[in-house]
Amino acid sequence: MSDNAQQGQINIELDEKIAEGIYSNLAIINHSASEFVVDFVTLMPGIPKAKVKSRIVLTPQHAKRFLKALGENIHRYELANGEIKDTEQPQVPLNFGPAGQA
Repeated sequence: MSDNAQQGQINIELDEKIAEGIYSNLAIINHSASEFVVDFVTLMPGIPKAKVKSRIVLTPQHAKRFLKALGENIHRYELANGEIKDTEQPQVPLNFGPAGQA
């Protein structure tokens, strides 16, 4: 393989713990001038308290690329599996600590 071909490749390692994934049924998104913060939460029925399970911090450019990539993947999923129905979710009152600034 030439040096040019190798420069275009990224070696990504996925350890076992991360590969298990984290279930989330709520995402809370905040932003500042320099970053987007996405907190992934798991809400369980009948339990009034939920914890953030994972936080992802993105630059505005990466957030926009992520939005585009997610949209393209949803489009391909719906072509193969049919439209994803957006069910009505009850409003969840969130007591999410102080709003932070970066």
